[in-house]
Amino acid sequence: MNYIKKIGLGNIILLVLCLAIILVAEYLFLNGDQLHGIFIGLWAPTLLGVMIYIKLVNNGRK
Repeated sequence: MNYIKKIGLGNIILLVLCLAIILVAEYLFLNGDQLHGIFIGLWAPTLLGVMIYIKLVNNGRK
């Protein structure tokens, strides 16, 4: 529980969302819909980048 407080609930939700996106993209890619799998697979690093950017902006304000 202390680990969740340290990371933050919002960050954990985004990380779970990124994991789900990766799993969906892998499923699509392996079932023959390769272009859609690649397109959806690029969403995960984009969300992680937005998460890092928001953390940097919040740390700059403190």
